[in-house]
Amino acid sequence: MPDNTAQKNSPSYRLAALDRDFILGDSNRGVRFMLEYQKAEDNLRARGILSTIVVFGSARVREGERWYEAARQFARIASERGGALEPGASGRHHVIATGGGPGIMEAANRGAGEAGAVSIGFNITLPHEQEPNAFSTPDLTFRFHYFAIRKMHLAMRAAALVAFPGGFGTLDELFEIMTLTQTGKMPPVPIVLYDSGFWKGLLDLKRMAEAGFIRKEDLALFCYADTPEEAYARIVAGAGDGWTPAAADSVQT
Repeated sequence: MPDNTAQKNSPSYRLAALDRDFILGDSNRGVRFMLEYQKAEDNLRARGILSTIVVFGSARVREGERWYEAARQFARIASERGGALEPGASGRHHVIATGGGPGIMEAANRGAGEAGAVSIGFNITLPHEQEPNAFSTPDLTFRFHYFAIRKMHLAMRAAALVAFPGGFGTLDELFEIMTLTQTGKMPPVPIVLYDSGFWKGLLDLKRMAEAGFIRKEDLALFCYADTPEEAYARIVAGAGDGWTPAAADSVQT
């Protein structure tokens, strides 16, 4: 029988689903987008996650520092009172979701765990590898290559966003949610900037309204809070009676 080793060893003979070079090739970027979306989506649905409270902030804040402990306390309060502990017949609402890393994100996942609730960590692969914190629920701890898909999952189920002081990544997520709500791509949700002194010193968004770049009404897209209790109260007040969460498919794609 003629030797067919060369044919069997050819990359073209590999099963497409098992061909790493093919899957990671440039032509399959769209497929990888789909896989990153679907893997997280399957796990979230399996856990019945219907809505989230997204908490973002600096990865450089450490345990014991003021902002860390505030995020930890806020997440505990929100998990205890928001419904994450007692999933309804259809699933869980207002589950804490973070970027999955250290600092403020660790604090929020930790606070949710201390309340006995599940929490989500949406990690991202970075040049200096991000390690997942030890407090997000293991089967709700994800890792993304594409920022776009990570942002989509952060926004899709968001019933509120609490932005603690942070750097570029925090601003990125803050303006992502503000833009989606401003443009009607997702229903309005409470956006709380924690520590009014920090945020007012960093961003003077009134200048944008005065220049005509945004409407004056857009300044009502967000509010400030200076304590964990106030942050939670702002969310409940901003969401209205009964706090109807954003639907799982509320972000238009």
